[in-house]
Amino acid sequence: MILPVILSGGSGTRLWPYSRSLYPKQFLPLVSELTMLQETVDRLKQFNQDALSISPPVVICNEDHRFMVAEQLRAIDTSASDILLEPFGRNTAPAIALAALAHPEAMLLVLPADHVIQNIPEFERSVSIAVEQANAGKLVTFGIVPTAAETGYGYVKTGTTIGNQGACVVDRFVEKPDQTTAESYINSGDYLWNSGMFLFKASRYIEELKKFNPEMVACCEQSIAAATRDLDFTRIQADTFEACPDDSIDYAVMEKTKDAVIVPLDAQWNDVGSWSALWEVSEQDNAGNVIKKGKGDIIALDNNNCYIQAEHKLIATIGLKDVVVVETDDAIMVADKSRVQDVKTIVNQLKKDKRSECSLHRKVYRPWGYYDSIDSGERFQVKRIVVNPGAQLSLQMHHHRAEHWVVVEGTAKVRCGEKTMLLSENQSTYIPLGEVHQLSNPGKFPLEIIEVQSGSYLGEDDIVRLEDVYGRE
Repeated sequence: MILPVILSGGSGTRLWPYSRSLYPKQFLPLVSELTMLQETVDRLKQFNQDALSISPPVVICNEDHRFMVAEQLRAIDTSASDILLEPFGRNTAPAIALAALAHPEAMLLVLPADHVIQNIPEFERSVSIAVEQANAGKLVTFGIVPTAAETGYGYVKTGTTIGNQGACVVDRFVEKPDQTTAESYINSGDYLWNSGMFLFKASRYIEELKKFNPEMVACCEQSIAAATRDLDFTRIQADTFEACPDDSIDYAVMEKTKDAVIVPLDAQWNDVGSWSALWEVSEQDNAGNVIKKGKGDIIALDNNNCYIQAEHKLIATIGLKDVVVVETDDAIMVADKSRVQDVKTIVNQLKKDKRSECSLHRKVYRPWGYYDSIDSGERFQVKRIVVNPGAQLSLQMHHHRAEHWVVVEGTAKVRCGEKTMLLSENQSTYIPLGEVHQLSNPGKFPLEIIEVQSGSYLGEDDIVRLEDVYGRE
């Protein structure tokens, strides 16, 4: 039985402004109607279960993303074997160690949550070859058969061939090369792209990690022993995990072990690591343009090889070539396609300036639904709030703001101080500053309200939660 371990901790900064740190690319529908996380899970469901038995996945994510993970799995009728919550990121080696220690008897198939693999039968064939090697005690990585002299990927040099199915001993891992070096790698025929995907027995991974970083294993063992269950999640305690060394699986194990094996994978793979990469895997018109309309619209005249995405507004372009244009509800990004790797520089500037656009969209998802910040001023803020059927916000109060609620659609159950009331469409209520209150949706349809906040400070950190069914502080 293969246990998929899906690494879902990335921030997706190179796909800003669509991807944000609190709503990164693995939770977005980039190449189909499914999100990248859902695509990763769904392709495993398409394996021939008689040949490869795949159990429900373990997903490793940070606490901020936990409800998105659970909800997106439920949306495709998938129950996770486990959802491990890291209190903070410590790179891939500790994350995989946590999964291995929690499931010590398993065969682990480690997959990033945000890759595209279009040829699923070929992917399944490579996994079958890897299983044979893993059963022999090897630690297997998958090497992508390169299609170009790419400088954005690391490479793996192949060594001696094992058997007749294409598996090879790993000769060495190499960092992202310059263009000349990348071309020499391709011309030699001895190098594959480093995919970041692995397969091995959990026990073998821990054995090898103990050889090279016993401190990391000890810390992860303590963290698993101290972990607690919280709804659908296994919560790793911050105080035990804080001391864990930060390292990738490549540096911590794969570059050092004598049992590293690589299996070639030629399955139309893409890590969707930039807007140009997303352009490559998206459907293009006769002029090489990718046109994506969300709730917006696009008029494009005489453009070539462009990526244009409108989420809310009308975008009109004339005579562009090799340009990326992306519009969201609060930002517009225009870049030459050859410079899209520099989007991270923009995100770093936003972080430095402490701007919310680096981490949040105008629409912010919560375990109970979402809110959309419609307007704001010096002493007011207007939000559209949608609460899922049967869901409720925390019992809370605010030190610096009062709130007016108007029901637009559905039925609202409102607790305000000692009073509880039901409000229907076009009815409203007032929540005074400092008053304990709670909003719930007792109905079978979404509840939509307009909230007008007024006060001296309107930040999201002015929430004192007294009770919360979702375990938030």
